[in-house]
Amino acid sequence: MSFDDLNLIEPILQALQEEGYSTPTPIQQQAIPHVLEGKDLLGVAQTGTGKTAAFTVPILQVLHQTALVERHSQSRIRCLVLTPTRELAIQIGESFAAYGRHLKLRHTVIFGGVGQMPQTSALKRGVEVVIATPGRLLDLMNQGFVDLRHLEVFVLDEADRMLDMGFIHDIRRILPKLPARRQTLFFSATMPPQIQELANTILRPNPVKVAVTPVSSTADTVTQAVYLVEKNDKPALLEHVLGDQQIRRVLVFTRTKHGADRVVKTLAKANIPAEAIHGNKSQNHRQRALSNFKAGATRVLVATDIAARGIDVDELTHVINYEVPNEPETYVHRIGRTGRAGALGTALTFVEDEERAYLQDIQKLIRRQLDVVADHPYQTKDVAPVLLHGGAPIKRPKGPAGRAPRPDRGRPEGTSRPARDSSRAPREREQSSARRPVAGAAGSKPAGSGASGGARRRFRGGSGGSTSGR
Repeated sequence: MSFDDLNLIEPILQALQEEGYSTPTPIQQQAIPHVLEGKDLLGVAQTGTGKTAAFTVPILQVLHQTALVERHSQSRIRCLVLTPTRELAIQIGESFAAYGRHLKLRHTVIFGGVGQMPQTSALKRGVEVVIATPGRLLDLMNQGFVDLRHLEVFVLDEADRMLDMGFIHDIRRILPKLPARRQTLFFSATMPPQIQELANTILRPNPVKVAVTPVSSTADTVTQAVYLVEKNDKPALLEHVLGDQQIRRVLVFTRTKHGADRVVKTLAKANIPAEAIHGNKSQNHRQRALSNFKAGATRVLVATDIAARGIDVDELTHVINYEVPNEPETYVHRIGRTGRAGALGTALTFVEDEERAYLQDIQKLIRRQLDVVADHPYQTKDVAPVLLHGGAPIKRPKGPAGRAPRPDRGRPEGTSRPARDSSRAPREREQSSARRPVAGAAGSKPAGSGASGGARRRFRGGSGGSTSGR
């Protein structure tokens, strides 16, 4: 299937062609026709599947065609896209600019962490599309700069991350300000009960449901390997791995903001240029670091999970989990940033002793045992693989209230706010020793085995472009 088969208008097809894209991804194939028909949509898709374009492209067409018929004023806000992070908001704004370059539709991006004057000036001039993070949107609504009475399309993107970051209450304050008659598009990588409840609240009955690439799956194009290492040896191991020049562009994940800064300082001492992005960095710093990384000026970008949401970088050859996430779904999201659109990628995970329980959870979720690199100079004395099935299950070290303590005492970014509503029951993991047999034994694999490869380029929806309203 090509974009020509999706009943798109010529100005949008021309823009897509100029961006170099011709083949829609599965979620674009499924979602675009329904959005064009004005239906509410519930989309379950993880990062890298092209969901941004799955709603951006048809919204542009709907707004353009409706404006021609009804001669709407450009001073009306006709579409609102809510998204959890500044980086993702900017990326979506770039998508609207790129794919709508031949249309006379204006948009603006509003988010916190920067002065509001440029944003309010754009709103005063008049825009039809607003892409916003919840906090700044509420601020500007309370000041009278945002009028949503004429809204036609509402998009809630990354709903599960909204929940994790504590934005669910802000969303519930925004919803009553939206007109009842509207089209709603709801996207989430996972569908925990509270997110399903929210979807049921804001979508019309019987919305169209599209789901691609479940969160429990990882791309076949990503080579995954594990390094078993002592915690104190992780900095030296990272320097050792980055000595491989095949690792041309690498995203390194830490759980905390302070952890990200420590990694950057460690690499600087080893003359390996790196930059960090997280919530403590200014917006200008974050944008500069991301631009340098996309342009290839910076080889290593160190990020927390929240700051990394929305990063879409072509030819990202490697992802390194410097610290293992304590939620297995987060692992899937992290490594999904490489090996996109059929290209090859490599995901390397540094596992200290106290993180082996987290690794076991990851292997259980993705239903495979990860290869262990056993020939590096910083391997632990115990190089036995973490078993996915058979044998005795790994016991979690118990902390207060019977919980497994985090190996790093730092607070994961975003948890200064309540991570979940108090009504949500804590997640309970199955600890049964019964395992589904999975083929494959642990072995060794070179760190540089995932140099980027080229397959037929698929459209993901993260192109560059101006973020200011046209």
